[in-house]
Amino acid sequence: MRYLLLAAGVVAALALPWLVYPPVALDIAVWALFAIAVDLLLGFTGLLSFGHAAFWGTSAYAAGLVALHTGAPFPVVVLAGALAAAVLALPIGYLSVKRTGIYFAMVTLAFAQMMYFIANQWRSLTGGENGLQGIPRDLFGVDLSDPFYFYYAALPLVLAGAFAAWRIVRSPFGRVLVAIRDNPARAEALGYPVARYKLLAFVLSAALAGLAGGLHAVGHGLASLQDVHWTTSGKVVLIVVLGGIGTLWGAALGAVLVVQLEDFLATAGFDGPGIVTGAVFVAVVLLFRRGMWGTAAWWLSARRGGRGWRRRRPRGGPPAPPHGQPADDLGLARKGV
Repeated sequence: MRYLLLAAGVVAALALPWLVYPPVALDIAVWALFAIAVDLLLGFTGLLSFGHAAFWGTSAYAAGLVALHTGAPFPVVVLAGALAAAVLALPIGYLSVKRTGIYFAMVTLAFAQMMYFIANQWRSLTGGENGLQGIPRDLFGVDLSDPFYFYYAALPLVLAGAFAAWRIVRSPFGRVLVAIRDNPARAEALGYPVARYKLLAFVLSAALAGLAGGLHAVGHGLASLQDVHWTTSGKVVLIVVLGGIGTLWGAALGAVLVVQLEDFLATAGFDGPGIVTGAVFVAVVLLFRRGMWGTAAWWLSARRGGRGWRRRRPRGGPPAPPHGQPADDLGLARKGV
């Protein structure tokens, strides 16, 4: 079943620009990768970040500057942006993981707003309100000006990032992250450096977010203040919640829904897309407590009598995570770490 889903996902990604406008297809792909990066931190580590726009935007600006000043091939440019995002995540993550819950979310939001202020004020480097325009899409002399062809050139990087996230959450390291999410005190009592694991998860999440941000900037030829604005962080969290926290696949489904809905509303000339997306968000939260993908997976697992989804949550408590791994399984994780 897992490999059938994987094959179906790859086929859907290959067919996407034939079904929708190619720039919209690229937006779906990069926002799906961005949501996967946030889900790695939220769904599998239990850390809600409202500051991931800092890494998406930093990568966008870094990739734009490298492309404009060096003319390097776009994969090198995008990887440079992802590296810049990971480097930025080190000090931010070091200070942020010392807090939990809403305090962690507010600290990351504060750092993101700081990056927005720097991008707005450092006009000689970032272009200020005008941003960086005309970012080239060079690939060893191949003409990628057509968004249709650029989508297929960028798709391997998106799939590589998604595969990296998939391997992380299914590795012994990923099991430790889930155990920290479920019971950090027990994980620390068993000898795991909780803060260090959280920091590494934060940096990996930022690197994947940077990979998506660099592709978005190169694909659209523009890096702007919108890339580092707090609404970008809010949008990606919305995508994760709609699709299903802790599912990874839900991130792709949420990206399809949100990006397609925004494109439809913009094409129809509707002036308040936030009203509609907000209404959809409220409806999904009320009707699908685990998100769309999470609820569908829970229902199918319950139909098959699977054990992983039959755990009942306490009345009034949060929904059980779809791929949760209890802290009692740390012994298995320890053997592989």
